[in-house]
Amino acid sequence: MSDTTTPTLLFVIGPAAVGKMTVGGAIAERTGFKLFHNHLTIEPLLRLFPYESSQFQRLNHAFREQIFAEAAASDLPGLVFTLVWDFDDPEDAALVERYSAPFRERGSRVLFLELSADQSVRLERNAGESRLAEKASKRDLAWSNGNLVGMDAKYRLNSVDDFAHLPGAHLLIDNTDLEPGEVAERAVEHFGLRPPS
Repeated sequence: MSDTTTPTLLFVIGPAAVGKMTVGGAIAERTGFKLFHNHLTIEPLLRLFPYESSQFQRLNHAFREQIFAEAAASDLPGLVFTLVWDFDDPEDAALVERYSAPFRERGSRVLFLELSADQSVRLERNAGESRLAEKASKRDLAWSNGNLVGMDAKYRLNSVDDFAHLPGAHLLIDNTDLEPGEVAERAVEHFGLRPPS
């Protein structure tokens, strides 16, 4: 069962357009957790600063860390956060640790649902209505599709044995042929996240 006194932090990780936001929303509906998808901080900042600028990077991480700190100290049952993680980049791992720290310091559970799917399926999902509604920066599909393919070639966006030290805290699901609700149900059952009735 999930911890009833401190919020749980559930990372939903995986490559671009794998379905993190949609699955995260389905988990939130089933658990009472709040969905904090990564573009909630990205999109407002892109109106002000380029993604690669120091201002964007500094503010993006600062906003997120403040939100995590407040959520960890709140009476929320949990928080779902979506993230693309390059497993070959130590800075990404350090970032996940910084985001997790306020929860770990309170003895909360920190969990990882990892999604994988065929690139062809992700390219279809990249044009999904809900994705484009929430993520204005993805609406140039020629650029966005090229970015997806480029990221796949450049980065290691699914784990191999990276979570071996966290038995029970990680679940990998290939959702190429699965509906978001089915993936959410599996995650909720696996991690024991269903709220008490």
